[in-house]
Amino acid sequence: MNADNGKKLCIHGHFYQPPREDPWMDTIFPEGSAAPVAHWNERICAESYAPLAWARRLDGQGQIIEIMNCFEYMSFNFGPTLLRWMEHGAPETYARVLEGDRASRERLGHGNAIAQIYHHVIMPLATDLDKRAEIAWALSDFEARFKRPAEGMWLSEAAVDSRTLELLAQAGVRFTILAPRQAREVADVGQENWSPAHEGDLDIREPYLVELPEGRSIAVYFYNGPLSQAVAFEGLLRHGDMFWGRLSSMTGEGLLALATDGETYGHHFKFGEMALAFALSQARAGAEGVALTNYAAYLAQNPPRRRVRIHENSSWSCVHGVERWRSDCGCCAEHRPGWNQSWRGPLRDGLNAVKARIDAHYANLGARLFRDAEDALVSYGRVLSGLESEADFAQAHMRPGLTAAKQDTAWKLLTMQKWALSSFASCAWFFDDLGRIEPLNALTFALRAMQLAQRTGLDDLEPLLLSHIGQASSNDPALGSGHDLWNQEVRPRRESAETILAQALIRLWAEGRLPAVGDEASVTWPGLGVRVRAEAQGGQGARSGRASITWTRESGADEHAWAWELPEGGDPFAGCVRVDGTAAKCIPAAYIPWGKRQALALAWVRRVEEESWTQQVAESQLGAHLFLPFREAQQTQTGGECWDRLWSALAWQWIMGEVPAARDFLAFLKDRGREHPERGLLSQRVGRELVRLLNAPAPDCRNVRRMLEHAAGVGLEPNLFAAQNLYWERLKDEPSACAAGLALGFAPR
Repeated sequence: MNADNGKKLCIHGHFYQPPREDPWMDTIFPEGSAAPVAHWNERICAESYAPLAWARRLDGQGQIIEIMNCFEYMSFNFGPTLLRWMEHGAPETYARVLEGDRASRERLGHGNAIAQIYHHVIMPLATDLDKRAEIAWALSDFEARFKRPAEGMWLSEAAVDSRTLELLAQAGVRFTILAPRQAREVADVGQENWSPAHEGDLDIREPYLVELPEGRSIAVYFYNGPLSQAVAFEGLLRHGDMFWGRLSSMTGEGLLALATDGETYGHHFKFGEMALAFALSQARAGAEGVALTNYAAYLAQNPPRRRVRIHENSSWSCVHGVERWRSDCGCCAEHRPGWNQSWRGPLRDGLNAVKARIDAHYANLGARLFRDAEDALVSYGRVLSGLESEADFAQAHMRPGLTAAKQDTAWKLLTMQKWALSSFASCAWFFDDLGRIEPLNALTFALRAMQLAQRTGLDDLEPLLLSHIGQASSNDPALGSGHDLWNQEVRPRRESAETILAQALIRLWAEGRLPAVGDEASVTWPGLGVRVRAEAQGGQGARSGRASITWTRESGADEHAWAWELPEGGDPFAGCVRVDGTAAKCIPAAYIPWGKRQALALAWVRRVEEESWTQQVAESQLGAHLFLPFREAQQTQTGGECWDRLWSALAWQWIMGEVPAARDFLAFLKDRGREHPERGLLSQRVGRELVRLLNAPAPDCRNVRRMLEHAAGVGLEPNLFAAQNLYWERLKDEPSACAAGLALGFAPR
C-alpha cells in the first residue's frame, strides 16, 4: 500500500529552445522570422515564460484577482542553455522561475524543478563520454541556479536506453519521466511475475523501479499520454473551467501526471497560461479533493511497488524509437507531402565522424595537459555554471608546470568539446529539412569546434564533414545540396580577426563610442572581448591602430594591428578591415552574416531613436502650447502632417501632465493616435514610466492613476504587464495604493 493516498495532481512543463548562440561571440543574434523582436528566445519568453511567471486570474468582470507564479505550482524543467540566456536577457522572469522552485520546496519539502540534459542531445545515440558530460554539466548548472542538487532529470525527447539510466543513477539522479509506450514489461518489486506492458492499460498513477545492470536502480514516472496530447492538440486550454473539468474527472487514488511542452501555454495557445493558472488554483484550494504535488515529493512518500523494463532506444515523440534523429523514419512526412528526410543520416554520420576525430585529438593532446582528460571534460560543467573558478579548475585538473601557451591550449580543447557537443542538439534532426535554421546552427557549432581543433594542432576536418553532408540535399531545390548550404550559409559564419575587428569597430561607431586618436574603447560579447586603440586617422575617415582579442574561459589573447578603410558615403558595411598589414584583398564588412549585421544596425537605430526621442520630448513641451484651437468650420490642424510627425512626443507630454488640457489638442491626439505607427512604442514607454513610479522608495500612486486616465483620454492603452506585476508584488496590500490598483485593472480588495 502506498504511504500517501489521495488524489494527487502533477502538471509538468518541459521548457526548451534550440541553441541559437553564435559559437564565436556566444550570444544570440537577430533572427528575421522572430521580428519585430530580436530572436525566438526573446519572443517565446514574452509569449509564454513571462506570462506563466505572472499568470493573471480574472473575475467575471475581467478584473485581476490574482497574479500567480505558475512555476510555484507546476513541475518543470528548463534547458540549461535557455536559462543561461534568460538569466541575462529576461532576468525578472528568470528570478520568478527560481522563486517558484524555492517556494514549492518550502511547501512540499521538494522543489518543482528538475534538471535537463545539457545540450538536449539524444542520449542513446551519444558516446559514453558524451553521456557522462551531458549529465554532469546539467547537474552542475542546476545546482548553481537552484542552490540544491537535482532529484530528477528530463531526458531529451524522453529518449532512453539502459546505459543512460545507469549513468543517471551513478550521478545521484533519483527519477526521470517517460511516455507510457516506452514501458516493455512490468512486475511487482521482489517478484518475477513479469507481464507485457501496454500503453493503454499501464497503471501510470505510481512510480516504477528500473533495476540496472550494475546493481543500481532509478525510479521512472509515466505521464498520462491521452491527457497530455489533449492539452497540446485538442484545445483544452481555451477555457480554464474546461481544463479543470477534464483534470478533476480523471483524478483518483494515486498520481495524475501530465507532461507538456512549456511553450503550449501562451505561445501555442494564447492565454493558455490563464487556463493553467485556473486549474492550478482549483487544485491548490483542494477542489474535488485534489492536491498538488511534484514528482520528487510523491516519490519520497510513495516508493515504487512495481518494477519496469523499458524499450531500449525509445522516445516520446517518435514511434520509431530514436530513428527520427538518424534516418528517414517517416516522421514529418505528413506535413510536407513529397518531401523526405534522407538528409538526416548524412548529417548524423558527418557530425559523428568529426566528433570521433575531435575526441581522439582531445584524448591524445589532453593526456599531456590534464591530470585526467576525461575527468576534466566531465568536470568542465562546474566552470561553465560558475560553481568552480577557472583558477581552481586549472589547479585541480591541469598538469602542474604548464606554460601559459599550453594552459591556453587546454582551455581551447575544452571550448572545442563544448561546441562539438552543441552540434548534437536534437532539434537539428527533428524538423523537415536540412535547410532549416536548426541543422545550419548544428553545422555552425561543428565549424567552430573544427576551427579550434585546427588551432590546437589537428588537421582540417572540413573535407571529412563535407564527404558526408555532401550526400544530402534540401527538399527545396533553391537551397541545393549539403555542399551548397555549407558554402552559402555555414562557412561564411566563420569568424577571423578581420571580421571580429570589423564588428567591434562598427559597433563602437553605431553606439557613438569610436575612440579618437590616442584613446581606447572596448566591446564585449559573452564569448569574447575586444579592446581597440586608435593610433592614426587618415583621409575619408580611415583609421588604424591596435587591438587585443580575449576569449572567455581561455587564458590567451590575440594581438593585432588593424586598419579600417571606409569608402566615400560613409556606409560602414562597405568598409573593410585589414589586419597586421596583410596585403590580401580587403573584404567589405557586408560579407558579415546577416544576423550580425542586423545586430549592428540595431545598436545604431536604438541609439539614434533614443537621441531623437529625447530631443522631440524637449521640443514638444513648447509645441503643445503652440497647438492653437480650431476656428469655425476647421476640421483638422493646419500643417497637420508636421504635427503628425510629433504625435508621440506630444501625447507623452499630455500623459505626463506637462501641458494643460485643450479640447482640440486632445481630439487631435486621439484621432491621429488610432493608427499611428509609433503607438506601440509609446505604449511601451508609458509602461516603463509607470514601473519607475511604482518602484520608487515612495511610490507615486496618484500620478500613476492620473497618467492612466490621461492615456485613456487619448485612446492609448499602455503596456501594463510589468506595472501590474510590480503592483501585485509590492503594493497590493497598501490601502493608499488602492486607487492605482483599480486603474491598473485590479479588482477591489
